[in-house]
Amino acid sequence: MDMFHKKLCFGVIIGTRAYFNPALAIDVRKQILKVLDEQGYDYVILPEDATPTGSSTIETREDGLKVSKLFREHRDEIDGIIVSLPNFGFEIGIINAIADAELGVPVLVQACDDENDKVDLDHRRDAFCGKISVCNNLYQYGIKYSLTSLHTYSIYSHEFVDDVNKFAAVCRTVRGLTHARIGQIGTRPLGFNTCRASEKLLQRSGITVVPVDMSEIIFNAMNVADDDPRVEENASRISSYGRVPEHYKSKLRKMAKFAIAVNDWIGESQVDACALQCWDSLEKNYGIAPCTVMSMLSEKLIPSACETDLLGAVSMYALALASGNPPALLDWNNNFAEIRDMCVCTHCGNYPKSFIGNDKLGLGPLTVLSRTLGTEDTFGAIYAKVSSGKMTFFRASADDPAGAIKAYLGEGDITDDEYKMAGCIAVTKVPRLQELMKHICRGGYEHHVAMVRGHVAEVLQEAVGNYLGWDLYVHE
Repeated sequence: MDMFHKKLCFGVIIGTRAYFNPALAIDVRKQILKVLDEQGYDYVILPEDATPTGSSTIETREDGLKVSKLFREHRDEIDGIIVSLPNFGFEIGIINAIADAELGVPVLVQACDDENDKVDLDHRRDAFCGKISVCNNLYQYGIKYSLTSLHTYSIYSHEFVDDVNKFAAVCRTVRGLTHARIGQIGTRPLGFNTCRASEKLLQRSGITVVPVDMSEIIFNAMNVADDDPRVEENASRISSYGRVPEHYKSKLRKMAKFAIAVNDWIGESQVDACALQCWDSLEKNYGIAPCTVMSMLSEKLIPSACETDLLGAVSMYALALASGNPPALLDWNNNFAEIRDMCVCTHCGNYPKSFIGNDKLGLGPLTVLSRTLGTEDTFGAIYAKVSSGKMTFFRASADDPAGAIKAYLGEGDITDDEYKMAGCIAVTKVPRLQELMKHICRGGYEHHVAMVRGHVAEVLQEAVGNYLGWDLYVHE
């Protein structure tokens, strides 16, 4: 499911209660729809005259059933539900609307401020109190929900716009993950027990693994016709992506054919992300390293994880959904001298260009494998130093003994500190890094971690901790 080009759609519920003035909802309805239009979202809402109180407000069970019927008719479109309380809001209509619709999507509960000089019966809202009542009913019914940044605020405030956009990211992440198809291209390399994972646990969260043998991809690559126009197009695209040493330019067409085979399979299999067996079958049997192809896939928001790390691919995809930015898979790899809150994160060379943050990309052989397989058959890795900026890190892991998926999450920075090592290098700074490393080691997590530019921990915390119910450690 391509969540990056889907226009998100919200079901909108506006609550009211007979003791309070329903006319207060008129401006709320108008402003909510204005914000949704301006931010580029679709919405489904009752017509203004559909209930006795007007302005799309609902109060009774009968009102709620009108909403649920409308929402069910748009089941495939609605990604989340926004509940707004212009006044106290009668929870009976709201809970019947959501429970009867059975959409199973995230729910955001928003309530409006009272003004201190307008608390007579014609103008008071009491939404501060009503929000507690609505949340109590959602809790009773076992319906998961999200809260706004402030308990109440004006519908005209910037907080509402910010909360809607953050909620949209949560909805995109939840729908994307619970409908995800993760491609497994090749088997797990023998030396990477750490990348073992349970497909069955993933399936319980709606994540399907779609496998293909590497021999099929190699066969398809070898059978791409020399005169296929895509070969020259891909070779040119690779050459423009990073600096290619003259000695290796003869490898570009072979790499282009591999890219065609992988992209064709991804399109046919409709996968959202992939985990690829990056060594050493491909190098031995085809004569290239896949890192640049993987980097370019991640750059176009089809995250590609090394060493057939399925949960690494899931982690990358989650970050991409939360942020809309290309993610990378890194090793927590080296200490940075004796600065204990810093770590050098590396990989052989498959970070997407947007994550690297500069155009100083060079292509070359895999530094580790080239020592045993030679430089010719291991060409295809990216050499780059990641530019400074904020980052979010995330790692999901299949805990088979516990029968559950667990994860850790946090935020930090990438620094401009130099580190003279080949491959893709990111020097990172994370508060209380030593405590995080203890948690990773004690929890039996993998050495791989997914990262993305920007701070989006709040979105992932809500999506995977609240709605997916994964056992989540948030590092602060």
